[in-house]
Amino acid sequence: MLILHDMQAIHWAVAGLGISAVTLALLVIANRRLGVSTGFEDVCALVLRAPYFHRDALKSEGGWRLPLLGGLVLGGVLSAVLGGGWSPTWDLGMFDERIGWGPGGKVVWMFAGGLLIGFGTRLAGGCTSGHGIFGLSNLELPSLVSTMSFMAAGLVTTNLIYRVIL
Repeated sequence: MLILHDMQAIHWAVAGLGISAVTLALLVIANRRLGVSTGFEDVCALVLRAPYFHRDALKSEGGWRLPLLGGLVLGGVLSAVLGGGWSPTWDLGMFDERIGWGPGGKVVWMFAGGLLIGFGTRLAGGCTSGHGIFGLSNLELPSLVSTMSFMAAGLVTTNLIYRVIL
């Protein structure tokens, strides 16, 4: 069951087939790798003039990732609307109860987390979707190391936050 609306969830294998279809289509049709983090670099390139966002490697890929990101956002919105509605909230549950920094503190917390995720993504040369889906399916050793690092960092961070901080 889905947590929010007591709807029956689609079987996980259906999502896996969808992800594999997109991955294979990108590879076979366009000779492109699935990955989301570089798409965020494309978004940054729209508004920032820093040389990093306008390097040749990024420009040579073309703008195909922007529609992919738009589709991810649109898919999330459609899923929420068709699943019973969407109502944004600032409620962070346990964080509010234990830390209680208010809306400004939440923004700072999320911004700091986003910076750390962005740094780790660039350090690893890609995100969890690029390494975990595409890289592992191609038996790439750097993707195995990166995915194991992502998982280990997530495990340590979750335990640190929930067992020590909260």
